[in-house]
Amino acid sequence: MLMSKPRKTPLGDKNIIGAKVERLRKERKIKQKDLVAMLQSRGMDICETSMSRLEGQTRLVQDFEVAIIAETLGVSAEWLLERE
Repeated sequence: MLMSKPRKTPLGDKNIIGAKVERLRKERKIKQKDLVAMLQSRGMDICETSMSRLEGQTRLVQDFEVAIIAETLGVSAEWLLERE
């Protein structure tokens, strides 16, 4: 069973996709470092610290990054951008 650390700080307001990215990653039992490697292999310049900030919604996300993240996770960019 994959144990994840509880979030220490509340979600930020710099993006609207972070919470969905984190939820999908955890549902699929993908470690954060493995998702970072998958994104890097597709040309996204990101490190684990930046991914943590993205998921915590304290990092801005570029439009081309949304496309890479969506493709990597097998969802549409539109779905990632929908407000819940």
